[in-house]
Amino acid sequence: MAVPDWPLSDLGRARMAATSQANWVQGATSIWCSTETKAQDGAEILQDALGLPVFELEELGENDRSATGYVAPPEFWDIVDAFFAQPDTSIRGWERAADAQTRIIAALTKINADAPDGDALIVAHGGVGALAMCALRGVAISRSHDQSNQGNWFAINRQDFSLVHGWQALPAAEAPIPTGMTQ
Repeated sequence: MAVPDWPLSDLGRARMAATSQANWVQGATSIWCSTETKAQDGAEILQDALGLPVFELEELGENDRSATGYVAPPEFWDIVDAFFAQPDTSIRGWERAADAQTRIIAALTKINADAPDGDALIVAHGGVGALAMCALRGVAISRSHDQSNQGNWFAINRQDFSLVHGWQALPAAEAPIPTGMTQ
């Protein structure tokens, strides 16, 4: 299965369900996501809870790494380190970090212009957030701005397009036990 087609894990689904009940999402007026399955799955959970439409933007997608397809850890993390460390270089055929960042900021700018007044929830990917955060902070692309664990969020002020706060963990949740299994 191609990486963009991977579904959200059971734990990811549980965390998004918990997130959909958090106070900070209740005033949202729109939901945006990439066209990648994980992001669509997360956005659908928010949509079901909040009754808002979901708008998809391909430009919110993770960096294009189709040249390698799936790469298992720890080699994957070595490539990710190089991706962030050399943003103007295509690492093993991956989209350059600098190009991905330009695309992502253009997508965020479009959302800011097109979304109705109020909070716009954006469901994307950690690499997308890290590249956006570097641009919003006005710093060079660096993996030091990536989330420390999976399942985080940050906030942007729509009026001046500034970072309100950096990464914060989504509400904790336990993954449900898959059907047919016992504890």
